[in-house]
Amino acid sequence: MPKSTIHSRFYGTGKRKNAIARVFMKAGSGDIKINGRTLADYFPRETSQMVARQAFELLDKAEAYDVEANVSGGGVAAQAEALRHGISRALLNVDPENRAPLKSAGFLTRDARKKERKKPGQPGARKKFQYSKR
Repeated sequence: MPKSTIHSRFYGTGKRKNAIARVFMKAGSGDIKINGRTLADYFPRETSQMVARQAFELLDKAEAYDVEANVSGGGVAAQAEALRHGISRALLNVDPENRAPLKSAGFLTRDARKKERKKPGQPGARKKFQYSKR
């Protein structure tokens, strides 16, 4: 088990699509800062705030840790999910006992779905130009 001194920080990296979240966590009062801004300020949408907090609420540790995260790339929803992934990985470093509930909720699995590339001779990844028989 990692050292549990007052000054110890726990780290986790989360990814989703092109969004990357670097999460630093320490014991505290439940304060979440993203790129120097509060959670409500960075994610105005309530759903994104809920997604970011899901790992803490699953383990009933919503007020136990302060989070400082650097998030870049992707869109708003992907950044929130990357943050959840990073927080989940950091919670694993705090206590390996957290693995079972986090894994069963699917928070430790990296969602590998990405945008498919556009192919030559087509307008998009799958769509074809209109076909004219005659």
